[in-house]
Order: sequence, then C-alpha cells, then structure tokens
Amino acid sequence: MKQQNKAYLLALVAVLLWSTVATAFKLALGSISFLQLLFYSSLTASILLFVLLISNGGLSQLGKQSRGELIKSMIAGFLNPFVYYLVLFKAYELLPAQEALSLNYSWAVMVVIFSIIFLKQKISFISLFGIILSFIGLIIIATNGDLTSFNFEQPYGKFLALSSSIIWAAFWIINLKDKRNVLVKLCLSFFFGLIFISIFIYMENVPILNVDLRGLAAAVYVGMFEMGITFILWLKALKLSEDTAKVSSLIYLSPFISLNFINIILGEKILLSTIIGISMIIAGILVPKIISPKRIIHS
Repeated sequence: MKQQNKAYLLALVAVLLWSTVATAFKLALGSISFLQLLFYSSLTASILLFVLLISNGGLSQLGKQSRGELIKSMIAGFLNPFVYYLVLFKAYELLPAQEALSLNYSWAVMVVIFSIIFLKQKISFISLFGIILSFIGLIIIATNGDLTSFNFEQPYGKFLALSSSIIWAAFWIINLKDKRNVLVKLCLSFFFGLIFISIFIYMENVPILNVDLRGLAAAVYVGMFEMGITFILWLKALKLSEDTAKVSSLIYLSPFISLNFINIILGEKILLSTIIGISMIIAGILVPKIISPKRIIHS
C-alpha cells in the first residue's frame, strides 16, 4: 500500500472511531454519572498512553523532564482531561447528544480566535466572514432554529458545551507552544489530569467501586477511542501524508457520521436546525481555506 493511501486509511479509521464517541458518552451516562465516566475514561486513557509510551521506547524521557516542563504538563492536565471533560460530560448529561456534539464542535472556531489573540496572528476579511458564519450556525443550533423568539432550552447545558470548546482551544494553544514529543506530553498531561480528577472525585464523595458494568464498558471505550488510540492514529496519518491538508479535511466528516450514529443507536430525531447549524460552522471553517488556500490566518 502506498504511503499516502495508508495515511488516508488511518485518518478514516480515526474519523470513524471519533464519530462513535458522542453516542458512547450518552450510553455511558445512561448507567453511570458524568463524574464516574470522567474517572474511568481518564484512567483507561492514562494506562493506554503509558503502555504506548513504553512500547515506543519513550519511558526514559519521562525522567528527563525539567521542572518547567512538568509545570507545563500540570497546567495542560488541569485543562485536559480534567476541566475539559468535566464540563463536556456534564453538557452531554444535560443535552441531547446532537446538540452537545454540535456546540462542542465550535472548538475549531475558538482555535482560530485564540490564535489571533494569543499568537498575534492577523486575520483576513474572509476569515472574519467565516467566524461570523460559524457563530450564526451556533445560534441556530442553540435556539433549535427558533431565531425569532431566541428561546434557549437547557441554557446551562448549552453554556457548558460552548465552554468546553473554549477550554479545548486554550489547551491547544498551550500544547502548540510545547515542542516536546507528543506521546510524552499526552502521557504526562493525563497523569496530572488523573490526579486532579481523583482529588475532585474524593471531595465529591463519588462512589467509584459501585459502577454498572455497561456504563463501565462504555467509559473504557471512551478512554480508548476518544482520548487515546484514535488521537495516535490521527497523528500517524498526518505524519505519513504527503499532503496534510487533504488528510486534515477528513475530520469534517466526523460530525455528520456522528449524527447518523446518534440517530440509529440512540434513536434521537436529528433536527434540521442541527444539520443547518453544523453545516454553517464547518462552512465557516472551510470557506477561508478554499478562497485563501495558503492560510486562513496571515501572520
């Protein structure tokens, strides 16, 4: 198999796996609390990433981390997995899966905005248009298409789903500036994140031993395929690809595949406002790339 074809295959597998996790969130939350899901999924991912690090000969790098690098990992771990998934799982507990999925997908827009603010990158007119278009899509999703009354059902859940995208964008900025090995960074991030999660679980008196087996199985699935293996597959696909832009564009298939899983497995009726809204979010991201193929943001 040609290297580029292998890159496409790995990317498609990653996209397909990521497309199942919104459904897995809701299945898990049908049997266990969002805090139990947070603990067991993060524990699974931490173990998995550590095993992957050992198998790739990176264990020795953990002992070579400077104090500053450990502090970076601690901050990253506080943001992701601790705060990010704490907020995201609660949003999924409160909202239909299609709404939580769609509103959380605004992370891609938030990354652009954070790049402008924190990386001092200049923005073109077409990029500004794309951001506005994406935000209109978010409003359509948040109001279920009822733009005239501007009525928000479950405003707290929608606030959390949108907040999760901001947290992820902050984690992305920190991670972008950190030039260490990706697997080492992830492993340490989840190590510190698991410490924060364990302390929080203890303070909240969450029962972690009395867990429904179906919920536990779903949590393990989330840890493996939302937090762990899938991200490694995606990075491998980008590394193998001769054209990372073409491979990266496959990620935009994920929300639409996810909606199909949500409809078929969870039985949620997919609203037209969800389809229109998420299409506008993605259009807002892709239009600047198509019209200005060199870059969305010009430095």
